[in-house]
Amino acid sequence: METHTQISPLAFVDPSAQIGEGTVVQPFAYIDKNVIIGENCVIMAHSTILEGVEIGNDNLIYQNAVIGSTPQSFRYQKGHLTHVRIGNKNRIRENVVIAGSLDENTATTIGDDNFLMDGVHVCHDVKIGNHCVIGIHSQIAGECEISDYSILSGSVILQHLAKVGVYSLIQSGCRVHYDVPPYIIAGGNPTTYRGVNVDVLKKYDNLDDRILRHITNTYRLIYMSDTSLEDVLHQIYDQIPRSEEIEQIVDFIKQSRLGIIRRQKDS
Repeated sequence: METHTQISPLAFVDPSAQIGEGTVVQPFAYIDKNVIIGENCVIMAHSTILEGVEIGNDNLIYQNAVIGSTPQSFRYQKGHLTHVRIGNKNRIRENVVIAGSLDENTATTIGDDNFLMDGVHVCHDVKIGNHCVIGIHSQIAGECEISDYSILSGSVILQHLAKVGVYSLIQSGCRVHYDVPPYIIAGGNPTTYRGVNVDVLKKYDNLDDRILRHITNTYRLIYMSDTSLEDVLHQIYDQIPRSEEIEQIVDFIKQSRLGIIRRQKDS
């Protein structure tokens, strides 16, 4: 069955914009010059897509979303072209704002199959992987990185440069000042380690119990030891069988710029 592009006469679409087959542009949407939108997308009423944005296939952009806005940073030089690259099968809900990059040679990037809920703000040069959920009114500061299958619950705030590892869950209302390692639950203010994200790992990653035990024992060493993190990494190599998951945890900690979140203090 053939599908055709449908552009409302009440929408503004610059003649230089490229709109893919089967995409629908609803009334009062604004699509700027040199925008690229793939196939079978829906651009809903009153959404705004600005110059420098590339969007893949099968995306839903809801009312009042703004994609490609000028970065809210004193480092941005007026007149520089900004970029946003969005993959396929994303849902970008009402009132989401996604800022462009600071530099013409970089981009704010969002992968595939993500769900950005109402009022989310994504600042310049953020990188969001695949299959992530960003909860209502969460705010992601510039140059943060959110890895695949991560979940940010409602009203989470990530500070500049923070990283979130794969399959991690950050509970509602957290203000995150440090990096959140893979496979864990983080909660509270200050945000601390609350355990391994077992339910999600079993449901979506199909990890067997043996690997889950290794992950749990790894984090027991990291958060329950009274020694330095450097010594803990040596203990992990000595005591925990090697696997892709354990290597991800160790590599994440070694590469962390901000340091990782702390453990919850005993009451």
